[in-house]
Amino acid sequence: MAFPSISRRKSCTFFTYLILIFQACNGFIYLEVICIRIHQEIVNSLTSIETELPFSYYSLPYCKPQGGIKKSAENLGELLMGDQIDNSPYRFRMNVNESLYLCTTPELSENDVKQRTRDLYQVNMILDNLPAMRCTNQNGVKIQWTGYPVGYTPQNSNDDYIINHLKFKVLIHEYEGAGVDIIGTGEEGMGVISESDKKKASGFEIIGFEVVPCSVKYDPEKMTKLHRFDTVPSVSCPQEIGNSQIIREHERVTFTYDVEFVKSDTDGHLGIVFVIFLRTVRRDLTRYEELDKEAQAQMNVELSGWKLVVGDVFREPSHSKLLCVMVGDGVQITGMAVVTMVFAALGFMSPASRGMLLTGMILLYLLLGIAAGYVGVRMWTTIKGTSTEWRSVSWSIACFFPGIVFVLLTFLNFILWGSKSTGAIPLSLYFILLALWFCISVALTLLGGHLGTRAEPIQFPVRTNQIPRGIPARSFLVLEHFPSELSSLSFSSSFLASGLGGSTMSSASCLSFSCCW
Repeated sequence: MAFPSISRRKSCTFFTYLILIFQACNGFIYLEVICIRIHQEIVNSLTSIETELPFSYYSLPYCKPQGGIKKSAENLGELLMGDQIDNSPYRFRMNVNESLYLCTTPELSENDVKQRTRDLYQVNMILDNLPAMRCTNQNGVKIQWTGYPVGYTPQNSNDDYIINHLKFKVLIHEYEGAGVDIIGTGEEGMGVISESDKKKASGFEIIGFEVVPCSVKYDPEKMTKLHRFDTVPSVSCPQEIGNSQIIREHERVTFTYDVEFVKSDTDGHLGIVFVIFLRTVRRDLTRYEELDKEAQAQMNVELSGWKLVVGDVFREPSHSKLLCVMVGDGVQITGMAVVTMVFAALGFMSPASRGMLLTGMILLYLLLGIAAGYVGVRMWTTIKGTSTEWRSVSWSIACFFPGIVFVLLTFLNFILWGSKSTGAIPLSLYFILLALWFCISVALTLLGGHLGTRAEPIQFPVRTNQIPRGIPARSFLVLEHFPSELSSLSFSSSFLASGLGGSTMSSASCLSFSCCW
């Protein structure tokens, strides 16, 4: 009906308004925590827009930290996302602009870097949980994307060039006042701020991390005489092709980088967004009140269509068990999504912890198995009039769709294992997921199903006719009202043709129309 629809919109709008208030308050609380943290520069897996296989950063001959590679402790969400967080060899000193030498690699094997370059792999770096962003301006529009390429291949050229010089720009916001520490960054996450510097009455928060990649050809014999973090002349990017480092077998590559700190007046907390949302919510509430009169006029029209199906809409379907399973799993997924958004908006799932959102979603999904079992079994009792076979319904809710997902996950994981990708799930995680599934989700679903048998069946608002309404049989996917040529087209061709014609329904609408009939 129209009236309940508008009232639900008002409720959702008011609920959003409350979340924004709590989120604004949470932003000020988070400010006190972030000002005393020490940041570190880390590297994530190599990813590509051409393939879904991530690889380790150190699978390529990049410079390694002096203390060795140290993997960060990963939570459940990071493992499932395929992240592999490692420490990096880069050194950042707060508010110190410098150009430094990093290392010179041993002789390259041509396929090591060239294949990753041609597969368009990107290097992902993280500073204070902010990804390195690459920016460009095209036709007056600023375009940003994360990471930078391993290398590049110029047009009309068969040669590949490696990215071996990075120009980092760190955007910082200064806070003045007593009692705040200067935030520092250093290699392997170690602080580089002296005790005398800490006495200064100012602090900094990192609010942006940008990178400009370029390829520079160095003399390996000359550069190997330098030590790590020795100062080198700064270079401008981009370089001409003749001055770029080509990827060639038995070639040694030198890596350098620049660091520039830029003060910004932009606060990292988006308090102004709250004001914008507040005005938007008020405007939406006003518009919904104006729609009440139009809804009253529409209600009479909707009732005429409802009278045609009122006696058959609550009739038992042919696959009632599958319907109960789908409704139960739908309640579980919807509840997980709603609770996750509420917790994230209230600040319980901090963005400073990578993978926390996915971990929280999985745990909420497991715990909401009790709601899925309750709703599914109660619906089964309502349809059948008895609670027999409720165990079968509960087991189907707990295992049918999650089992399909688990089989697909296993199949894809074998492919990732064969490719030696960092996206492959460890074997130990399989046993953890199975234990969580059967010990928590299945158990709670059975408990919810047992509670559903004790609940009263749902009372339908109308009676169901004893004689079902006759529906003429229809052939599957027959498009009678359109030319026969259109039915032979593929989905993409029909969609393209309908989009260009402007007066023809899209193929998706045609399929939905025929399926409904």
